[in-house]
Amino acid sequence: MGRESIDDAAPTSRTRGSPARATHETGAGPTRAAVILPWERAGRDGATDASRAAEAKLAEAAGLAASINLIVVHSAILPLRTRRPATLLGEGQVAQQGQALRAADVTVAIVDAALSPVQQRNLERAWGCKVIDRTGLILDIFGERAATREGTLQVELAHLEYQRSRLVRSWTHLERQRGGFGFLGGPGETQIEADRRLIGDRIVRLKKELEQVRRTRGLHRSARNRVPFPVIALVGYTNAGKSTLFNALTGAEVTARDQLFATLDPTMRGIRLPSGRRAILSDTVGFISELPHELVAAFRATLEEVAAADVILHVRDAAHPETAAQRADVLRVLDDMVGEGLLDEGYRDRMIEVLNKADLMGGIGNVELRPGAVAVSAITGEGLTELRRAIDARIAAGMELAAYDIPPQDGARLAWLYEHGEVVDRRDAETGVHVTVRLLPADRARFERQDADTP
Repeated sequence: MGRESIDDAAPTSRTRGSPARATHETGAGPTRAAVILPWERAGRDGATDASRAAEAKLAEAAGLAASINLIVVHSAILPLRTRRPATLLGEGQVAQQGQALRAADVTVAIVDAALSPVQQRNLERAWGCKVIDRTGLILDIFGERAATREGTLQVELAHLEYQRSRLVRSWTHLERQRGGFGFLGGPGETQIEADRRLIGDRIVRLKKELEQVRRTRGLHRSARNRVPFPVIALVGYTNAGKSTLFNALTGAEVTARDQLFATLDPTMRGIRLPSGRRAILSDTVGFISELPHELVAAFRATLEEVAAADVILHVRDAAHPETAAQRADVLRVLDDMVGEGLLDEGYRDRMIEVLNKADLMGGIGNVELRPGAVAVSAITGEGLTELRRAIDARIAAGMELAAYDIPPQDGARLAWLYEHGEVVDRRDAETGVHVTVRLLPADRARFERQDADTP
């Protein structure tokens, strides 16, 4: 996108032809979309993050639209002096954009902000096209990408929670009244009330099903703890290269595209670290600025994988111009999880910052690193050896040192210690083997429990 100035006197906008990309087909042909960014200058009450430039946010919103194959034919940055309760935007801005949208034959207008139901309805009336806000757009993307039963349930729950507050529009079928009696609805119940009640019933059922998913995940985690292997979770801003890194570390073939939210459903694979220790690597959903609350709540079952991880790899796009702002967005979501009791306060102590896409910067030597961070290129493989060592060291830091005397005839228990721990000292004698070993707390408890059960 070309550069635009942000002038309080007038909004900036542009209209362009259809890009050469796949398009979202509807009955009337490709869907022509507009992306409109209401922009508040830093320092105003309720202003968006000052570290994120307006054009970067506009480009991100256009990327979200393109990721579901909408043709963005018009985009605009609209300076926002005050938030209007009726339309969010100023009267002149609404009128000017209405003319531009009609001229560009736009079918759907995406307003990159949170719109109230009333604001959404009023803008649709003024512009004569469908209007969705940032939350609605992200929900649409998630709805298209969800592949597993769990992902589908999570997306449907988030969508219904969002839609329940939107049942205020003047759709014809919502204005009708219907008679009724008994449990089917009282006399004169409006269709809007019936729809809201049906949505509420479906939400209750979905929450019960997702609770079962959480219980199942808990059982799976318990089974892993019995094995047990350390769990490493990948987190990061969407399109930071998490899935590409996942494939590079595990040899898997998880879908990895230069696309926002290419991964929604968690994937796990086993990996072996330089020490010989085995671990489980988990690829999770990407974060984004202003992640809708409905999605944070609905994807609780998926985010619990992060909470249970022994090591968290925060994957960043080192080459992105807004990489610092993206880092802040991810940490904000994780901190919110702490506030909701989904994550412990010390999660940063087990986090490794991984600056990916170093190949776009000429190599890992050109990446500025914080203490403890690692630069890599998941595409070329540069830096992956250092990353594996860093993961090994972080796991070892969480281990406990223990010493055991193993009888000479008990080779199986000695082999178990080598398999699950890190033997740092071994002394052989006629009476047996004295070993000093580092073990994860769960492994140590398991070994000593087995030792107590041995007659």
